[in-house]
Amino acid sequence: MAYSTQDDMLQQLDETSLIRLTDDAEDGVIDAEVVTRAITDADATIDAYCQGRYTVPLTPVPDKIRGISVDIAVYNLYSRKGDTAPDIRKDRHKEAIRFLEKVSEGKIKLGALTPAPINTADSVQIEGNDKIFTRTKMGGF
Repeated sequence: MAYSTQDDMLQQLDETSLIRLTDDAEDGVIDAEVVTRAITDADATIDAYCQGRYTVPLTPVPDKIRGISVDIAVYNLYSRKGDTAPDIRKDRHKEAIRFLEKVSEGKIKLGALTPAPINTADSVQIEGNDKIFTRTKMGGF
């Protein structure tokens, strides 16, 4: 399940711009396949950052993640065409990545989503003997 749709992209980008970024056949229409690929790549980036903290794909899709998916996908479309993305698109992409980095570090939580299960096969457990020197044993010193 994709985190965003072509309609979501059209809320941030006018149709003429989306046609220009996707229409390789030059027939004057949005190439839905190109849009889907950009969204798929954006969602893979989101999953890469979130998979250590949450079960991916994220369901239900948080509104913030939907917006980040659009921001990254639009940036991907500009990159795909070799166009220089407008500053607003560059800034939104940087902010999206910054947000995802904070999610992966656990500094930002995505609400009520299911945390990723802890892989106990890769964890380390340490056991040790009781303390030799405690406050009560060392009380007179």
